[in-house]
Amino acid sequence: MAKVTVKKKDDAPGTLGEVRGYARKIWLAGIGAYARVGQDGADYFNALVKAGEGVEKRGKQRIDEELDAANQHIDEASVEISRVRGNVETGLEKIEKAFDARVGRALNRLGIPSKHDVEALSIKLEQLHQLLERVAHKP
Repeated sequence: MAKVTVKKKDDAPGTLGEVRGYARKIWLAGIGAYARVGQDGADYFNALVKAGEGVEKRGKQRIDEELDAANQHIDEASVEISRVRGNVETGLEKIEKAFDARVGRALNRLGIPSKHDVEALSIKLEQLHQLLERVAHKP
């Protein structure tokens, strides 16, 4: 009997055979990539999650450090503001006392009695009133 040999399509000579061979390799590469992703994909995903957790932890730590530094600067500024406020208040009190003294001296030169003079006169008037009350009620 005679043997029949069947020629495979990939064995076809010429450009068409090369294109079919190349297309098959592309197909096999795609299937291989899909298989590799299926095997290594979960491990790669878990590695990415772990790396993300590390970055997040370092980020939070950095934010906490920056926040602490900012709060320290705010505390230092508050102390300095309190010190300056005290100096300003002391200065204003000195200016106020100097102003009151000058106004009092100016009024005194014009013959207008000061508050102290009016208070002293009121005390003397009250004493005189009490003396007159005692004399008026003596039998």
